[in-house]
Amino acid sequence: MSQSQLPDTTPRVASKLEQFVESFIFRARWLLAPFFIGLLVAIILLLLKFFKYLYQMAINTFSATNEQLLVGILTLVDTALLAGLLLIIIFSGYENFVSKLNIGNHEDRPAWMGKVGFSGLKMKLISAIVAISAVELLKVFISSTSHSSDELMWKVIIHVTFVISGVLFALTDFINSKTHNH
Repeated sequence: MSQSQLPDTTPRVASKLEQFVESFIFRARWLLAPFFIGLLVAIILLLLKFFKYLYQMAINTFSATNEQLLVGILTLVDTALLAGLLLIIIFSGYENFVSKLNIGNHEDRPAWMGKVGFSGLKMKLISAIVAISAVELLKVFISSTSHSSDELMWKVIIHVTFVISGVLFALTDFINSKTHNH
């Protein structure tokens, strides 16, 4: 190969305009921070709703049927799952798109934090959605006498759709990881 056929390895110098535009675009990632702060506010609202519902359950414990108590407990579980899902989205989204959380090696730092990429976030999201859907479906089946057959059928179809979507997401991620590794 002659010297004229060798690829040029000298770094390209960006123009001042290009540097400004790239810097501006990079700094624009901070526009996402208010979304994550808003999701934190949503967790606080869920917490208020959780304690309101828990208080109502406590007051009605002795007059409630076992079915009502079980549905109430599942509602609390559902709320906790949703809050956990929001926290995963906040941590992962902030770290992936805005900035790394500078909390060092804090003993309470979740093991997955800082390691969940967009693909992992998708999988955690769909897993949490399937779990929430399963809890909702269980609540419906516990009080199935108050639901029509059509309602029950549609709830099951929606849940199965979430499960199939989760499996398809996992399958595409698996195929994608095998494609990128070869």
